[in-house]
Amino acid sequence: MPSALVTGATGILGREIVAALGQDKQTWPTVYALSRSQKLEWPENVKQQQLDLTASAQEMAKELGNVQPEYIFFAAYLAEDSEEEATKVNGAMLENFLEALKITGASKHVKRVILTTGAKQYGVHLGVPKMPMEESDRWLTDSDRPPNFYYKQQHILAEQGRQQGWDWVVTYPNDVIGVAKGNFMNLATSLGIYCAITKELGQELMWPGSPAFYTKFDCFTYSRLHAKFNLWAALEQSPRVSNQAFNVVNGDVESWQNMWPKTAAKFGLKIPERMFTPDEESGTMSDAGSVTKLMAHPPLTEFAAERGLKDTKYTAQSRVEQKIDLVKWSQRSDVKAAWHRLAKREGLEQDAFEKATWGFLGFVFGRAYDIVISMNKARKAGWTGHQDTWESLSEAFDELVGEGVLPAFP
Repeated sequence: MPSALVTGATGILGREIVAALGQDKQTWPTVYALSRSQKLEWPENVKQQQLDLTASAQEMAKELGNVQPEYIFFAAYLAEDSEEEATKVNGAMLENFLEALKITGASKHVKRVILTTGAKQYGVHLGVPKMPMEESDRWLTDSDRPPNFYYKQQHILAEQGRQQGWDWVVTYPNDVIGVAKGNFMNLATSLGIYCAITKELGQELMWPGSPAFYTKFDCFTYSRLHAKFNLWAALEQSPRVSNQAFNVVNGDVESWQNMWPKTAAKFGLKIPERMFTPDEESGTMSDAGSVTKLMAHPPLTEFAAERGLKDTKYTAQSRVEQKIDLVKWSQRSDVKAAWHRLAKREGLEQDAFEKATWGFLGFVFGRAYDIVISMNKARKAGWTGHQDTWESLSEAFDELVGEGVLPAFP
């Protein structure tokens, strides 16, 4: 029976991969869950082990010892202040880890490596991308683009696989919904805390992001669906899967005009009948908001001429618009006092507010353009998984109540 190894085992995506492997003891009798520090409770077939992926290959080899996995799920990621540093650090983590397996001799037993990356593949952080986003879209490697560490990791993966004789699969999730306290990109936690504090302050639930994006479309990835895809991709023998990259999103297309009222109702809140002023609708934010310009040439410009869109409004510089700048909002004294009151009264995790990723949530809500991602390639390869996005967000909120991060719902 196959053995598995998961890096980043306590992250928002890695922990769900470990959980899915741990639930299927018959197929996966031995699972190695590797992380730098935090320990979680796992089934008996999961062996927890500390591993610092920023260490050298030689140091990691000593820590790995006789670990000999056949399937590797690489879900580790470190955030850095610049794209250059992120490329250097995350590229080195993967390269040194794979080299460590060569040193220990474990690489001879590896059959497939599944690498988790994301929709930064398409430059969604740089401005409006070509849509729908498809795995065949060419990479954004022009000299005026910042480096993309996903590209570097995929180059490393393909080259090491060719040299060592194993194959690989890459996943591209987007706007992940799941639970991992303190995680760098934990959408549900930050949003849940924003809603809970809004209720504590006795206010209506105001959309804090771009007025334009509120009615545009986005594609999300439920962390548990992503885990199911990883297990499917690990064992699927079709040549359509081997050495391939796949978008992994829920399969529906959502809009916050649909999910915001549902979010408000979940927390016992109401939204205003008119949420945006005429100025906000035209792109002018109040003093409580902010506007950030992205790259002068969004990703779509590289596809524009062949699609008849060159030098049109569709390729204009993209912006991140926040009706309420969430970083500024989180620093307000009344907001901090409301959380302190709420956390003390309800017995919540006090430092959850400080761990919340307000800058990330502000960016996700502030993008004034659609994010539409195709699942056709995975469907053609045989993947049938699907998840209702609102249900996944609602379930994540419920889980956060159980974790003592959010108060119980009315």
